[in-house]
Amino acid sequence: MRMLSKLAMACWCAVAMLAFSSASFAEAGEVTVNVTNGKNIYENGKPDAGVPACATCHGDQAMGMDAMGSPRLASIGYSYIVKQLTNFAEDKRTDNIMMQMNTIAKGLSEQDRRDLAAYENSFPRSSELSDLKALKEDGTAVGIAYKGEEIVKYGLERNGEKVASACVTCHQYNGRGAAPIYPKIGEQKYTYLVSQLKAWRSAERKNDPMGQMREVAKNLTDDDINNVAAYLSQAPDSTPGNGMQVSNEPVLKHMNVVH
Repeated sequence: MRMLSKLAMACWCAVAMLAFSSASFAEAGEVTVNVTNGKNIYENGKPDAGVPACATCHGDQAMGMDAMGSPRLASIGYSYIVKQLTNFAEDKRTDNIMMQMNTIAKGLSEQDRRDLAAYENSFPRSSELSDLKALKEDGTAVGIAYKGEEIVKYGLERNGEKVASACVTCHQYNGRGAAPIYPKIGEQKYTYLVSQLKAWRSAERKNDPMGQMREVAKNLTDDDINNVAAYLSQAPDSTPGNGMQVSNEPVLKHMNVVH
């Protein structure tokens, strides 16, 4: 219980510190993003640098593809995407799905990574949800959404002891994201959510801030993971019970955005 309280506090501290640092950095006029360059790389790649079009795996609208295991990138968070591309380029994160992102990211300059993130974060927050029925019919193990909702909103208890904190502690309501550090995980692709939760659990993936995701995932069973993914993959940003309207990451408003 004490560990989970510390984890919750760490989430809020990290959000506060990074929100301050990102906003200050942007307001200082030190960040320029070129959305047109990001769009060009996303749609056409950088052939001379061995970078294929991002749309090939992530789709024209950056919604990801369950069949390929590729994630949604559209509007999940500018800072988060920059961090992941940088981590891939520096081999601090390994692509455990298609084994391509490390090579691809190395072909992108620091400015390219920012431009791509800005373009991907410019998409409307509409969604193409995972078709859980079709996945199940194809033999994919699909969890039970209402059981996943309990974990997402309240965490997980076993034998009267809290073993995993609620996803909303850091990722906010229905996983709609808490920029600049915690990405939108609501309406993320089902297969990607499953693969990453398992990678966090095994510590195969370890580029999480302060080890938070590894701490949460280490106590999740396969069923727990499938249940969480089933709920989050369909979870909207806003509902009648929580009607807050969410826009794309506000930090972009303070940047020098060129087209």
